[in-house]
Amino acid sequence: MGKDRKSKRQLIRDEKRAKKRGREVNDETERDAKRQRHAEDDHTEAAGDYIPLEDGETNGANYEIDLDGNNARPAAGPIDGFEREFFGMLADEEQEYFRRADELLELNDFPTAEERNIFLQNVYNEAKGKELKLASSQSCSRLMERLILLSNTRQKKRLFGAFAGHFISMVTHRFAGHCCEKLFLQSAPVVTQELGGVVVDEPEAEAENGTEKAEDEADCATKLSMEDLFLATLDELEEHLSFLLSDRYGSHALRVLLVVLSGRPLDQVSTKSLLQSRKKEYITVEGASALGHDSISKLRAVPPSFTMAINKILTDSTANLDPTALRVLAKHPTGNPALQLLLELEFSLSSKSKKETKKKDGEKEVELQNREVTLVERLIPGAPASFSDATSPASEFVNSMLYDPIGSRLLEALIAHCPGKIFKGLQANFFGPRIQSLLRNDIASYAAIQVLNRLSKEDLADAVEKSVPEMASFIEKGRFNVVKTLFERCNVRKATDSIPSLLQALSAACGGDWKTIVPKLCALNEPPKKAEEPKEKSFQQDAVPKNQAALLSHGCQVVTTLLAIPRQPAKAMQASLLALKPDQLLAMATSSHPTANVLIKALSTPSQNPNFHKVLVASLRPHVLALATSQHGNGVLNAIITTPSKGEGITVPFHLKENIMSQLEEHETELRETWLGRNAWRTWRGDLWSHRRHDWVRWAKETDPAEARISMTPKPRLQGGKDGDVAKGKPGFGGVKKEKQVVTGVAVSS
Repeated sequence: MGKDRKSKRQLIRDEKRAKKRGREVNDETERDAKRQRHAEDDHTEAAGDYIPLEDGETNGANYEIDLDGNNARPAAGPIDGFEREFFGMLADEEQEYFRRADELLELNDFPTAEERNIFLQNVYNEAKGKELKLASSQSCSRLMERLILLSNTRQKKRLFGAFAGHFISMVTHRFAGHCCEKLFLQSAPVVTQELGGVVVDEPEAEAENGTEKAEDEADCATKLSMEDLFLATLDELEEHLSFLLSDRYGSHALRVLLVVLSGRPLDQVSTKSLLQSRKKEYITVEGASALGHDSISKLRAVPPSFTMAINKILTDSTANLDPTALRVLAKHPTGNPALQLLLELEFSLSSKSKKETKKKDGEKEVELQNREVTLVERLIPGAPASFSDATSPASEFVNSMLYDPIGSRLLEALIAHCPGKIFKGLQANFFGPRIQSLLRNDIASYAAIQVLNRLSKEDLADAVEKSVPEMASFIEKGRFNVVKTLFERCNVRKATDSIPSLLQALSAACGGDWKTIVPKLCALNEPPKKAEEPKEKSFQQDAVPKNQAALLSHGCQVVTTLLAIPRQPAKAMQASLLALKPDQLLAMATSSHPTANVLIKALSTPSQNPNFHKVLVASLRPHVLALATSQHGNGVLNAIITTPSKGEGITVPFHLKENIMSQLEEHETELRETWLGRNAWRTWRGDLWSHRRHDWVRWAKETDPAEARISMTPKPRLQGGKDGDVAKGKPGFGGVKKEKQVVTGVAVSS
């Protein structure tokens, strides 16, 4: 009995928990009272000079932001015609149970998989009827996300039914919004499966205590298709689409829905950057990967109703926004990513419609008269003809977005996906004449890089000619991404005449010689800079030092890009690497991942200099122990053993590998004391070297090309003939009688 009593520490912990719960209940009561007072007040319509955009921590309050984005004031009344619902709070016992369940799922400390499934089923049964409370709870919403990851199709549909009728309050909630996003993403592959006729029959959950219960809305939802459930969700959100574009939490859910409806891959980097912020917590659980679908990384087939839904969202979300309001939304930190996604989807849908059969001229005229104005026409009306007029709304929009930190991202999406005629207008009127000055700018350079990616060979050569005199400014300001793009596009477009002038300008900007390029771009001669206080605020704020890690990464990317371009660029980078001192090479291999990646890339790049790889490895050979025990140098050391001893343009003599292995053997005890050392010992097959040297030699030579291995294979000496007679199969020379001989540890057939 004594064991059942709570200790003094447990009693104190329970008391603190009860006080905290009491404070939370009081806070929720005060919020409910405030909501009721706002609902009872007479609401005045917002003035025409303001649009409702929520930004920052408002604790549920709505704000009206001035069109210039300068002032903000609280707006009276419920948000966008609706008031967020309060779903209640879990009891102390329930909250403690779900918290404990979340901890157990995160630890995944179950003896068997069967016990884990039984535990999951119990949690599902306990959560029935409490789904809304769980999703909106700060402490239990993570459990709901993990349950969604582990749910089967029937359970996902049941959650759709449980959330039905409350989706607008759920998606705009700080915690429930993440649960809705997870539910949409995990349910997207189910739509594709059902569209292909794949229906997974999953057993229904057993009734509790053997008694049958009346079906609720959640149970009825399990009988519907996932397509119908998504469309029903869109029906709930339909009248609030304009508000969701800029809502701090609802915007993310709307973007997820758009990606699901479009059939785009769900795990691409470009898609993730539009769906979530960098600070978003990544919720996962052991075993969820086994329940995942391969279709999340590929284009998914979607029903025609989803395409119609996207068109309706494109129309409804921007129908009430005039061009001025759209410009404000383009500069809004939350509205801009949603607007980017809408613009990309509109371009993709318009390109598909162009591939369809052309209609008659009369039908085209009727269609042009009845069709609605598209989003791109609202943003840049009259384009591309209106671009020639500097005072037109389209020209003012491009110029205002070009130097805005947020709006330029929308301009990048416009440049990357717009039709050719609009791009030609942008190039001729905005980017072509001043491409060199735009590439110098910290903000406009990103839009200019997108332009470089779409230029033809002739236009690219003209842009390079204008940009070559600015190469010193690019290096000084840290515009390494601009330098990388110029070399890449010239290589892709086969503009080989422009590459020498670019390389000459780069070497002049880095010190006047090829040998100075790698030390400059990889920051080998500069000590780490400390952040200094800016003296004066400039327009571009170039006086403020940039993030040194980002600059180093971008500089190393330029080096790896040049190594991949044959002839002069690769030769220049290899000459610069050979000119480095052994201490500098060691610093490159051990200081950071980008610099170590440069050496790994150099070891796998063919060279016109037959001694390049040999000299590079020989310079690193005295520092074998430092490389093996370094986080980044470990990868460089392991890349040496995979480099062939004889190959076309790549040669690391075999005796160098044996020398390195001998040094590793001398420090075997030290290597086994660290994880990195053990990794290097295992990669180099140290145990094989110590016990079966001839097998290690054979294994090491297997990294060479097949032709080199055959040429190095020892041939047996046979009596009474020449080597050429063996191949002819003459008697007495091994051609009739076959037997195996072992020569220097290699079995050959004679």
